[in-house]
Amino acid sequence: MARKCFYSFHYKPDNWRAATVRSIGAIEGNVPAPDNDWESITNGGDAAIKKWIDEQMDGRSCVVVLAGFETANRKWINYEIVKAWNEKKGVVGIHIHGLKNADKEIAAKGANPFDYIDVGSKKLSSLVKCYDPSGSTSQERYDWIKTYLAAAVEEAIEIRNNV
Repeated sequence: MARKCFYSFHYKPDNWRAATVRSIGAIEGNVPAPDNDWESITNGGDAAIKKWIDEQMDGRSCVVVLAGFETANRKWINYEIVKAWNEKKGVVGIHIHGLKNADKEIAAKGANPFDYIDVGSKKLSSLVKCYDPSGSTSQERYDWIKTYLAAAVEEAIEIRNNV
């Protein structure tokens, strides 16, 4: 049975890449909000965004942060990571810069989003992993994610259970 996970990513630049990862089917992910629904959620302000995130994360065992070029240190990405960690959910990152977007473009690698979150006196990045899929092409990186995503989720849950 696939784990139920929440995907965290920067919507505008990475929604195509995130959809590509979601289509793998190695884990059961939250249903993405269609563009017009997301627009109405964001028009509702911070309270509406927080409510939507909280509802989407309910019942999930892990948060998979799809780290693109501009993902790290974004307000809502940080909120999702901290919420997951505080609720004792697994947390894992996957760099997605090597995957093509809708225009077949590959982005530059972004920073590790866990470097911006403190847990006690250390960075969350010292506790959780953020993988950089191997491969020199978009397809090779996609194949890496397809092969290792489920194991990365299991490892993240185990790490969180032991901290």
